[in-house]
Amino acid sequence: MRPPSYDPAVSSLSRTERLVVTVAAFGFFFDAYELLTLPLILGPALAELQSAPPGSASYNHWVALIFWLPAVCGGLLGLAGGYLADRFGRRRVLVWSILVYAGASVAAALSTSVLMLLVSRCFILTGVCVEFVAGIAWLAEMFTDPRHRERSVGIAQAVAGLGGLAVSGCYLLIVPFAESLPEIAGGHAPWRYLCLSGVIPAIPLILVRPFLPESPMWTAGLAERARPRVSTLFEGALRRTTLAAIVATACTYALAYGAMQHLPRLVVLLPDVAGLPDAARQTVAGQVQLIQEAGGLLGRLLLAGLVVAVVARRRMLQSLQAAALVAFPVTFVLLTRSTLTFLEIGVFLTALVTAAQFSFWGNYLPRVFPTALRGTGESFAVNVGGRIIGTSVVLATTELSIALAPTLGAGRALGASAAIVASIATLVGLAASRFLTEPASAELPH
Repeated sequence: MRPPSYDPAVSSLSRTERLVVTVAAFGFFFDAYELLTLPLILGPALAELQSAPPGSASYNHWVALIFWLPAVCGGLLGLAGGYLADRFGRRRVLVWSILVYAGASVAAALSTSVLMLLVSRCFILTGVCVEFVAGIAWLAEMFTDPRHRERSVGIAQAVAGLGGLAVSGCYLLIVPFAESLPEIAGGHAPWRYLCLSGVIPAIPLILVRPFLPESPMWTAGLAERARPRVSTLFEGALRRTTLAAIVATACTYALAYGAMQHLPRLVVLLPDVAGLPDAARQTVAGQVQLIQEAGGLLGRLLLAGLVVAVVARRRMLQSLQAAALVAFPVTFVLLTRSTLTFLEIGVFLTALVTAAQFSFWGNYLPRVFPTALRGTGESFAVNVGGRIIGTSVVLATTELSIALAPTLGAGRALGASAAIVASIATLVGLAASRFLTEPASAELPH
């Protein structure tokens, strides 16, 4: 199959198409911003809201719960959101999902207990999970030209990498100036201000909402189209597509939740960082995450170029998985015993191959599910596979690190656990990718 032809006569986007890409990119930006807020706030928040010391069993159990339970809630309700996007339209569901996680961000900033923080994160992840599925379907269906679609989806997802950079940069700005900001919950904790910043996306969204069009593919034939039937995803040729996408997507999310999101906790346990004052350790953690997000941004930009030039989707994914199989053990086992500089190089590379895989799914999934089931099919892959199954490996990483800590010490145990979990996930992902359906054409299936 040759790459889709490109007509210079339609080489520029219309004003409406540019607005759609901008809004979708803005949503993906804050999806990443909200997701990557947690690794930065979790340690300081737990230190304030409960008394268990870092590295203790109680502390690690709360870490696992706050990473995992919101992702499960988001996955389950996100699955319903995908169905609602197929039933009631992409635009409507996208707008409401952003408003949900913006409001929940305020509640997180005002948390007076670990339980309140946990519940707030559940609502935040619900909004994020629904928004991603509705946004990808809405964006992909706005373009008739395949190259415009692939490039626009890829670039909009690349903006998510800026969200990761923004949350790290924002935290680094907040830490030294927190004492001069207005009090939140009776104090000036930097993590609360970072949570509060999640309300930002609701402001411009309210202003542009009247100008957002509905997906023309979803609108076309709506009166004659039957209600989406979930069981169709597990019938005939779609069954293999759905099951393989669920497993392979779960493995991509396992890289993030089983390894990458533990980096801020891992960094502060390193020998040359552990002895620093608390504020200095938080600053180092923010710097490492900034490097991680720089690698993620490059990975997403790389994928945005590859999806236009490379036809073989399975081969593209398998190349990224093979790179991850090398990068994760080297970074989390070998480089955690080296200097902070070498670790930062490894973090950059592991983030690159992980983020590129995330962007892969945003381009791939709309290509293999029909219009009536596109949101629901994407939800099964991303929310059941990624958010529920994939994120559950955070429990494996934390429990394994507890078991290895008496022998290796807290820092090395966490690094080894992350490397083991990431390697297993990558091997399973390589096996599952062999069963992924290669898109039949450059056009979206109707």
